Amino acid sequence: MSPMSSHNPNTPVAVVTGSTSGIGLGIARKLAEHGHALVLNGLSTPMEADALCTQFMADFGVEAVFSGADLRKPEGVAELIDTATMRFGRLDVLVNNAGIQHTAPVHEFPVEKWDAILALNLSAAFHAIRLALPGMLDRGFGRIVNIASVHGLVGSAHKAAYVAAKHGIVGLSKVVALETAGLGVTCNAVCPGWVLTPLVEKQIADRAAVEGIGIEQAGRELLEEKQPSGQFVTPEQLGELVVFLASGAAAQLTGQALAVDGGWTAR
Repeated sequence: MSPMSSHNPNTPVAVVTGSTSGIGLGIARKLAEHGHALVLNGLSTPMEADALCTQFMADFGVEAVFSGADLRKPEGVAELIDTATMRFGRLDVLVNNAGIQHTAPVHEFPVEKWDAILALNLSAAFHAIRLALPGMLDRGFGRIVNIASVHGLVGSAHKAAYVAAKHGIVGLSKVVALETAGLGVTCNAVCPGWVLTPLVEKQIADRAAVEGIGIEQAGRELLEEKQPSGQFVTPEQLGELVVFLASGAAAQLTGQALAVDGGWTAR
């Protein structure tokens, strides 16, 4: 680990879980664009991780380090938070984004899939918040953003574990917001609708294969069913929202579940 003395103590520091692709990478890039040093996390080889951190310095002039900690285990989450505090001496913004998905009817849902989804999509966020909060409260500043989902607000068939975990994230965000109200720390949940990530691209490809249609048509049908705008949310749009939530302008915005869903939940 590099000595933390090389880091400018005035540079804000953000941890973004699941930030090597998709939504997490989009959020991390926007935070870097606005001057945050980054702790990145996800599934990458050491070579890929080094290249990603180098790219952040080249693109944004901010330092980025990588942690490959396994967030399904409490000790892995502790390793991640320790990476931030040991390298940078502080943690200002925590974005809990890492997640996995599995679909099956409740009576057929594999127990091991339920356990894995709850561990990563919900328990990891709890442990990260639990470990990050003391430092934030000591400094009188912190921004916690939990990436939930439109499925934190409504349900969908065959997604029992994911929907349960994301509803849990929304509830957890409210509790943390109440416990930190007036102490300089905010906690909010962002609830995206369909975002064109590798996870959703797989769902589109699976649908196309089952229905014998093209990828483009399968994507349109997916949107038409749920998202009135007919357009995918982008990781960049979600990144801009997180940047706003991390700013002073959002100091009184806490305990909210912010739907970014093209009108999905307006119906």
